[in-house]
Amino acid sequence: MVEKIVRLTLNMTVSPEQMDAFKSLALSMTEGTKSEPGTLGYEWFVSDDSKRFRLVETYEDAAAIEAHFMGSVVQQLVPKLAAVCTVDGIEVYGDPGPVVTGMVAASSSTIFKYWTGIGR
Repeated sequence: MVEKIVRLTLNMTVSPEQMDAFKSLALSMTEGTKSEPGTLGYEWFVSDDSKRFRLVETYEDAAAIEAHFMGSVVQQLVPKLAAVCTVDGIEVYGDPGPVVTGMVAASSSTIFKYWTGIGR
């Protein structure tokens, strides 16, 4: 059901001198997330100037995003990523549950609860 799906976008800016470290960590994060149950998508996008990145994550429900947040990718690799980029914002779409809500509350984040729509 589309109402249960949770998406997250992480917006980042990377300086040229940190680019190699950033890309290496992004690839490691993607590899680590591949085997997580309930992960429907984990996609990186880059701006035309190659300085801004957006990570779009999609999970089947609140339990899946909570498992991701409690797993090694977030617990071990996200702090390393934050050391090589500036996190410009986090947006969550859907209900991530109380645990993830509390975890993102300390950051510059916005949670958008599901209202209406279709999914295929």
